[in-house]
Amino acid sequence: MRLILSAVLCLGALTTMATAEEKKADGKHDHECALDFKMADINGKKVDLEDYEGKVVLIVNTASQCGLTPQYAGLEQLYQKYKDKGFVILGFPCNQFGSQEPGTEAEIKQFCSTKYNVSFPMFSKIEVNGEDATDLYKFLTSKDVKPKGKGNVSWNFEKFLVDREGNLINRFEPKTKPGDAELVKAIESQL
Repeated sequence: MRLILSAVLCLGALTTMATAEEKKADGKHDHECALDFKMADINGKKVDLEDYEGKVVLIVNTASQCGLTPQYAGLEQLYQKYKDKGFVILGFPCNQFGSQEPGTEAEIKQFCSTKYNVSFPMFSKIEVNGEDATDLYKFLTSKDVKPKGKGNVSWNFEKFLVDREGNLINRFEPKTKPGDAELVKAIESQL
């Protein structure tokens, strides 16, 4: 009887593994972590976010014509301070809030590099809320993490902190500055 039960359990585990592998091969696997996505960078090149596994990642939706746009300077300082310890910031331009990111990718790239010397990875313009939100942001906003919790992105420069394994661990309001003690503490605790 034990032998039959063991065989049934083993067969069930193999079936589950095979189903997961088939889903993955089809590109239809369930997203289990924040780095399970492919996104286009600011130059239009596809980037597998799994390439950032092993790093502490701060994901930020950005805009060039917002009252919070000067946060680019603080984000760049944060990136420079911790990048050698395995920290990276991923910037995702978004025009959903007050149409404050109307430019093309080339204009956004030029603005970020000339005005704020941004050297962290920037991506193509996306939507973060609604039906047209990217799957990455649908995933991020579905998770109930502190201090903000789950739900729609409220404005430009909302920040999502991801640990080295790709787990979303914190979410910070747009007005939380890059040098904010709570944000810095959260980053440092993962480095």
